[in-house]
Amino acid sequence: MKITVTAIKADIGSIGGHTRPSDEVLEAVGNFVRENSRSAGIIDSYISYTGDDIHLLMSHRNGVDNKKIHKIAWDAFKLGTEIAKKQGLYGAGQDLLKDSFSGNVKGMGPGVAEMEFEERANEAFALITMDKTEPGAFNFPIYRLFCEPSANTGLIVNPALARGVKMVIMDVMENKKAELSIPEDNFLIAALLMYPGRYVIDTVHNKTEPIFVATTDRLHNIAGTYIGKDDPAAIIRLQKNFPATEEACSMFRLAHYVAGDTRGSHHMPLMPVKIKTSATTNYCIPIVSCVIFSMHDGRFTAFADAFETPDWDYYRTRAVKKAEFMREQGFVHPATLIPEELEYNKGYQAMMAEAKKKFK
Repeated sequence: MKITVTAIKADIGSIGGHTRPSDEVLEAVGNFVRENSRSAGIIDSYISYTGDDIHLLMSHRNGVDNKKIHKIAWDAFKLGTEIAKKQGLYGAGQDLLKDSFSGNVKGMGPGVAEMEFEERANEAFALITMDKTEPGAFNFPIYRLFCEPSANTGLIVNPALARGVKMVIMDVMENKKAELSIPEDNFLIAALLMYPGRYVIDTVHNKTEPIFVATTDRLHNIAGTYIGKDDPAAIIRLQKNFPATEEACSMFRLAHYVAGDTRGSHHMPLMPVKIKTSATTNYCIPIVSCVIFSMHDGRFTAFADAFETPDWDYYRTRAVKKAEFMREQGFVHPATLIPEELEYNKGYQAMMAEAKKKFK
């Protein structure tokens, strides 16, 4: 039986700055989806947040880009925005960049990751969500997962992965995609992913099935100016012919440096956190959470927090230490992003215009 799993996320307002959505907003969004599920053909749904972003996960048989599914999410976020405005939450509705729904939410602000597949008898997958960073934050861990045997022994001992897969990479500046083969194109893939501000992993699949899909929209490309980092999300199928749960999750233990952080203008480590974690007020270290699911007949029969066990406390501490090292660099690059990637680029340009007047 073919099932579609759709994840749609948006920042529609948060408490005291870019921290977390209020309980009232979360409740309203979740209730709206549940109350309208039958009319849209939604089998099951899950709602959570990572930092200031709300994530809707829905299962259905309608295929990808389905108008009813996307409309439910859009209307839920619009309702949540109205409550956020009444509560005076910061950035209320900031990711809803259009006034009216036009068929699906792609290009309207919310991020979308969805895939259709033949459900296995014991379907396992994960929803990975990030806050205070950009889609390219997936580049390093997903490259290591599918391209580096030294990082993932499954590439050697799992015949299905050893036969190789296809990776689709998007040029987010020109909105073009390239399909490359693993392992034949590993070095080409590495060359592209070296600069995650432009080239990002869109999907990974084998000959017949999708394995990984991520949100790739960049908000400033839609809005014409920076309005915040994109806070990406991804779905990855796990076990059997796909990466083991432990293989996929362990790729985030290194807390690699990513673009984002406070005002979206710094390089800082990506810290693995428990589900429903607020954005940290410690200079807003970028965060990633992961929920692992079992699914049967399209229903989310059980879920667990992938980063809740005590060993992940060690990797959180490691991320904080890496953050301290980078903060010691102050405002000097590479602590801060290059001018083109600064969220407050116009403010920087105005400052530089004044500075240039001093040169004779």
